[in-house]
Amino acid sequence: MQIALYEPEIPPNTGTIARLCAAVTTPLNLIEPLGFSLDDRYLKRAGLDYWPHVDVRVWKNWSSFTASLDPCVRLIMTSARKGQPHHTFSFHTKDIIVLGPETRGLPGEIMDQADYLVRIPIWGQVRSINLANCASILLYEGLRQTGELDSH
Repeated sequence: MQIALYEPEIPPNTGTIARLCAAVTTPLNLIEPLGFSLDDRYLKRAGLDYWPHVDVRVWKNWSSFTASLDPCVRLIMTSARKGQPHHTFSFHTKDIIVLGPETRGLPGEIMDQADYLVRIPIWGQVRSINLANCASILLYEGLRQTGELDSH
């Protein structure tokens, strides 16, 4: 399982997601353009001293990212309002969970390439859940379903 951040904008969110990926040895794909430098102090602070343990891959654009993918990989796109609830979706070990930029989400032309679309249910009056929280919820649910949590 992997995480892909499409054009992330907020350094602390990416740093927190990087720390999450280090904790569960999950590759993190960053698809440019990024809204910050990888040397950003807020990014580094959120990731703490775990950066050497993150399998981070930076891609120049969406096309270069998708061109590198194995044919058996599934792209699981996320949306705040559309898609199957994450807890009813069947994750596979080769899935890549794709999250969009914080202020605008995944654009339509990217979502059109999704193998599946999932969402985290929201009942309250908030517009969306923080990107790092979404990554954590989805990744741990995927790891739970595939039995990868039990193997460590």
